[in-house]
Amino acid sequence: MPRHFLYIINPISGTKSKSGLENLIRKKTTATGFPFAIFPSVEGGDYSFLDDYIREQKVTDIIIAGGDGTINQAINSLRKWKLPFGIIPCGSGNGLALTAGIPKSAEKAIDIVFTGERQWTDAFTINGKFACMLCGLGFDAQVAHDFANDPNRGLTTYIKQTVKNFLTSKSYTFGIRTKGRTFITDAFFISVANSNQFGNNFKIAPKASLTDGMLDIVIMTKQNKLSMLVQALKQVSGFNEVQETALVDAQSSVIYFQAPSLTINNALDAPLHIDGDPVETEKQLKFQVLPSCFQLLVNKS
Repeated sequence: MPRHFLYIINPISGTKSKSGLENLIRKKTTATGFPFAIFPSVEGGDYSFLDDYIREQKVTDIIIAGGDGTINQAINSLRKWKLPFGIIPCGSGNGLALTAGIPKSAEKAIDIVFTGERQWTDAFTINGKFACMLCGLGFDAQVAHDFANDPNRGLTTYIKQTVKNFLTSKSYTFGIRTKGRTFITDAFFISVANSNQFGNNFKIAPKASLTDGMLDIVIMTKQNKLSMLVQALKQVSGFNEVQETALVDAQSSVIYFQAPSLTINNALDAPLHIDGDPVETEKQLKFQVLPSCFQLLVNKS
């Protein structure tokens, strides 16, 4: 079947220049014999200007070269076309790509675009805002806010902001409501995850799946900092099992459960991020999974 590739490249994601990437894309896609076009990403994430091109040129695949924030915006804006999305990971974390088994190597990621298979993938909303992979409240969201304001990019800068915020982090009081359970807890952070990780293979929700129609909720409750480090290590190492919602103990060091939807009351205005990008927080946050929301090009199983 003839294919027509549309590439969206974020020229400032991560730390590396994208000139070499664009040359690689041109070389490898030209070799397929299929037509293609390359566009830069746009601030604000409105890609409706591509609608006419997609329609008139009969685009078959949309490939995004960028980080999780760029991927979020492009998929949200263009998923109405029901075309498969490819990913070339170029961000600081690349959580969605790594969860989907897409390698960091640009050359290998492009090969998956050409030879991979389509996988229906879940997404979710937070008060109507779109998320591909992960939303966080509290500590990790403050890291995202400070990282966004740092003139330097990359993993080193992210680690610096994480350490700085860990030393000064505080707990927030949250009210959690989901089917079968309502409770109040003090916590350093809450992660609501579709993917299994923040990025860089730091798997905050090890049991999470992109295709199970469920959200994984991880709550790091109030405790001393040493205990928090130990419990975080246990969580990312996969030692903590998913708890039955009805049996969740609000006093546990780590609360880990699954639900298709939930509401979080955030009276103390804990900071918020969506797919690694800081967003304005709200007093009440309603989460809803979107099963089989879009198609992702992944390695053949």
